[in-house]
Amino acid sequence: MNWSISFEPLISWPLLAIVLVPLALLALVGLWFRQRGAVFRFVALLALGAALLNPVFLNEEREPLKSVVALVVDRSQSQDIGDRTKQTDEALAGLQQRLGRFKQFDVRVVEAGRSEAAEERTETKLFGALEGAFRDVPPSRIGGAIMITDGEVHDAPAGAPDFNAPLHALITGNDHEKDRRIRFESAPRFGLVGKPLDMTYRVISTDNNAAPVDVRVSVNGEQVAIEHATIGQVMPLQVTIPGAGRNIVELAIDREPDELTDTNNRAIALVDGIRENLRVLLVSGEPHAGERTWRNLLKSDASVDLVHFTILRPPEKQDGTPINELSLIAFPTRELFVEKIKDFDLIIFDRYQHRDVLPILYYDYIAEYVEKGGALLIAAGPEYAGEASIARTPLMSALPAMPTGEIVEKAFYPRLTDLGQRHPVTRGLDGSATEPPHWSRWFRTIGVKNPEGEVVMKGADDRPLLLLDRKGEGRVGMLLSDQGWLWARGFEGGGPHVQLYRRIAHWLMKEPELEEERLTADGRGMVLEIRRQTMSDDPGPAQIITPTGKTLAVKLEKSEPGVFLGSVETREIGLYQIANGDLTALAHVGPVNAPEFSDVISTQDRLKAPAEATGGSVRRLAAASALGGSDITLPSIVPVRSSGEAAGSDWIGLRTTDDSVLKAVSRVPLFGGFLGLGLLLLAMGSMWYREGR
Repeated sequence: MNWSISFEPLISWPLLAIVLVPLALLALVGLWFRQRGAVFRFVALLALGAALLNPVFLNEEREPLKSVVALVVDRSQSQDIGDRTKQTDEALAGLQQRLGRFKQFDVRVVEAGRSEAAEERTETKLFGALEGAFRDVPPSRIGGAIMITDGEVHDAPAGAPDFNAPLHALITGNDHEKDRRIRFESAPRFGLVGKPLDMTYRVISTDNNAAPVDVRVSVNGEQVAIEHATIGQVMPLQVTIPGAGRNIVELAIDREPDELTDTNNRAIALVDGIRENLRVLLVSGEPHAGERTWRNLLKSDASVDLVHFTILRPPEKQDGTPINELSLIAFPTRELFVEKIKDFDLIIFDRYQHRDVLPILYYDYIAEYVEKGGALLIAAGPEYAGEASIARTPLMSALPAMPTGEIVEKAFYPRLTDLGQRHPVTRGLDGSATEPPHWSRWFRTIGVKNPEGEVVMKGADDRPLLLLDRKGEGRVGMLLSDQGWLWARGFEGGGPHVQLYRRIAHWLMKEPELEEERLTADGRGMVLEIRRQTMSDDPGPAQIITPTGKTLAVKLEKSEPGVFLGSVETREIGLYQIANGDLTALAHVGPVNAPEFSDVISTQDRLKAPAEATGGSVRRLAAASALGGSDITLPSIVPVRSSGEAAGSDWIGLRTTDDSVLKAVSRVPLFGGFLGLGLLLLAMGSMWYREGR
C-alpha cells in the first residue's frame, strides 16, 4: 500500500486566498494580543480552511516493472572454430536457466553475426545488436548485458557504451590457443596481361620465433611458385597475370599441428587483367567492295593496333614505270612474316591469293606461327577456289577446309547451324532467332570439302559458311563468302556484321568469354552463382568445395543454347572451388580477406575497456588450466542496486529498477460528507459559544 495525501480545493486557489488570508490575519492578531476566544476563532478558521481545501487520502496500487537484461550471443563464423559453438550453447542454456529464477528480470536473447547480407558477416558487431535490443527500453529499466563471444568484436567502443548498466562478457575458446595466418599487405587491383605484377604479403603467427614457412602461390587455381617467408616480415611477391578479366591470386601455407584453424591460412587478391593493345595484321589481296568493312571494324576497336596492307600492284603487273616514280609502299614481307610475325595476335588474309608477293617459304612460317599459338583468319572470295589459291601453298596444313573449285552464285540467308546456336561466337546473334533470319541475304558461297573443326554458320544449299578450328596451340577461322559488306552497307536492312566479325576476331585471339567450354562462378551477396558454357547437351552437376572443406553438388539448368546456370545460397565467407567435368573455377563469396578471419584467437582485451567502464567484467568460460574440451564455468547471477558493486570473483551483478506502473487509486476524503460538516459545525459552534459569554 502506498498512502499519500492530496488537496482538491472546492474553490479556485485565488478565491481561497481571498477568503482565508484576511481571516487568518484576524485570527493571528487575536492570538498575538491574547484576546478572549482567539484560540476558538483560530480553530474554527482551521476547520473552515480544511473544509475548503478538501484534503483527500490516496492509496496507490502499483506493479513493479522488470529490469531488461540483454543476452547477446555471438554466432559469427569464428565461433564455429573448435569447441566454441558447444561452449556458447552450454553458456546460453545455463544463463537462461539462472536468469529465469529472478522474476525482476526481463531477458532478451539477441543472436548476432549471421546476417543474410555478406557485408554484415565480415565483422562481428555485437554492440550494434545490443543497441537494437535496448532501443525501446528507458535508461532506468536497463539492468545490464551479457555477451557470449570469442572476444573478436569489431564495433567495441573505446569507453563505456551508451547505457548506464553493467556489461559482462563471457569469452569462449581457451587461453592457450595458437594460430598462424597469411595476408596481403599490398595487392594492386589491375595488372597488364602477360606482365609481372609486384605485390607484398606477410605471414603472422602467435609464435614469432617460428622457422620460415613455405608459401604456395597460385593464380586462378594453378600453382605457379613456392615462396619462402619469414614470420612477421613483409615479403615481396611477383606474379604474371595470365588473362584478361578477373584473376584470383592465392597464397596458402600449411596447417601447423594444434593450430586453431586453417581458414586464414589462405589469402586471395582479385586482380583485373587488362590486355595491352592487340596487334592485328590485315592483308587484302586486292581492292574490293568489302575491304573497308574489315578495316573500319578493326580501326574502331580501341583495343586493336591494326597494320593493313592492300596488294595494289602484284609482281606480275609490270608496265615499265620506274621504281622511283611509284607512289606505292613496298610490301615489307620479310619484316612482317619473318622478323615480327610473333608480335601479331592475329593475321587476316582478306581475299588474298598467291601471286609471288610472298615467297613460298613464308607460308611455312605462317603455318608454324599458327601451330605455336597464333591466330589466322581467311576471309575467302572467288580467288580461294582458283588456281592461285593459298590452299595450294604450304599454308594448307593450317587451313580447316580445302576448296572444291566451285563458286555458288545464289541468294541465301546466312543461318546458324546446330553447333552455331551453342557456340559463343554465333550464339544469340541479333536477328538469328527468326526464320528466315532478320538480316539481309548474301549471294556467293565458296565450295569446300572435308571441313575440319566446327561449322557454325551455313550458306547456300547448307554449305559451310563459317568454320572455326584449332591447329596445335593456335586457331584458324574461315569465312567462305566475301559479301559480309552487304550487312555493313544496310542492304535489305543489313545485319550484325560488327557483332559477328568482332566475335570471330576475339575468339581467334583467345578471349576467355568466347571459349566454347568455360566454367565461371561469382559471389552475389551470399549467393554463389555458377555459369557453364558448353557445346554439350548436359554438362551434369557442378561440384563445390566450401571454404571449410565441405562438398556439395549444384544442378545446372539450361538458360539458353550452350549456357547452363546454377546457384546456391551459402553461409560461409571465403574461397569456393567449383568443378564440372575437366574444368575448375574459383569464386570468392563476401568481401576479400574479411576482418572476421584476420585474427581468430579468442581474446579478452577488446571488451575489457567498455566492460570495466560500466562496472562489469570480462572472464573466460573455460578454466585457465583446461587444455581442451568444452567444460565451462558459469558465474552466479546476483541482483544489485544501482549504487552497488556489479561483479565479483565468481559472480556478476545485474541492476534492478525502481520503476513501477500504476494499476489503481483509492480516495478517502477527510472532510467529506457528514463527518466534515459535523467538525465544521462543532468548531463554529464552539467559537460562537465562547464569544457569547
